[in-house]
Amino acid sequence: MSAAAERAGAPVLIGEAMTGGYGAADILHECTIAVEKGEIAVIVGPNGAGKSTAMKAVFGMLPLREGRVRLNGRDITKLSPQARVAEGMAFVPQNNNIFPSLSVEENLEMGAFLRDDDFSGTMAQVFDLFPILKEKRRQAAGELSGGQRQQVAVGRALMTRPGVLMLDEPTAGVSPIVMDELFDRIIEVARTGISILMVEQNARQALEIADKGYVLVQGRNRFTDTGAALLADPEVRRSFLGG
Repeated sequence: MSAAAERAGAPVLIGEAMTGGYGAADILHECTIAVEKGEIAVIVGPNGAGKSTAMKAVFGMLPLREGRVRLNGRDITKLSPQARVAEGMAFVPQNNNIFPSLSVEENLEMGAFLRDDDFSGTMAQVFDLFPILKEKRRQAAGELSGGQRQQVAVGRALMTRPGVLMLDEPTAGVSPIVMDELFDRIIEVARTGISILMVEQNARQALEIADKGYVLVQGRNRFTDTGAALLADPEVRRSFLGG
């Protein structure tokens, strides 16, 4: 990011007034999602609200009819997802996010496929963040628990040394204890200066760790505020957080 953009507090990543969908039907309607450096931004909302669609649009997996996406102030709207990875974005999908037959260590090595430098230091950082992965690094990733597989998926994304880490429902199908642990690790990642953009069904817990929250309804921004402010908003609590 340019020094001027950083001084102005411009977001590291913004999908601005995004309108688009699959085929003729638009799912997103002038939807804006942004995240600043080292910030955790969370997208929540009811089922079918367009949360994952918004994430995919920001990552270039969904064509936009209107709007644009900027990374570090540069327009990347036309870039492919692969090109966005090379520019410093990493995306962890909800499903099929590991190579189950490969070992944990081999999965992490696959995450470094774009790098031609020594990535052993990054792998050591991943093992520091997720000690269980170091313990099980020779084990096939498919043999791990759901929470451990998610740690592999996040670790593999971190091997690209991203500036922005995007997580689509990282706690889907894991126990509350594992969810809390994953959220703790996500906070640690953000503290290193990496920006986190996350879609979550566990809205209340996600907003508790969020610097910024976006509540989407039918592909539109309904509420945007800090996580704490959204948790305290009576209408948000009544409509989206179960009271």
